[in-house]
Amino acid sequence: MNNQAATAAFSALSHELRLNLLRLLVQRAPAGMIPSKLTELLGVPAATLSFHLRELTKAGLITKTRQGRQLVYQPAMQTMADLIDFLTSQCCQGESCVVSDAAKRSDCRKA
Repeated sequence: MNNQAATAAFSALSHELRLNLLRLLVQRAPAGMIPSKLTELLGVPAATLSFHLRELTKAGLITKTRQGRQLVYQPAMQTMADLIDFLTSQCCQGESCVVSDAAKRSDCRKA
């Protein structure tokens, strides 16, 4: 992951519908969903959904595969993991960082 890819991902996620769309696909991973089901669940027209799916695809946050006659959209889990790693790679001034579940904060410890 580099700055350009991270910026593209954040730009794609800066729209509420795209964020909701990605979260919905993550909930349905790894199976993914077809566009008609997404339009039904999100309550948006097909043309609007198509535009937002294209933006998330261009940013590398989702993928599409053809299963028979249908397109199935899935979250790109590795890209999301890479984005999180990119954000935290310089954490704690080079020391390992452990996120505490109880405190929901990071604790820096010597590596």
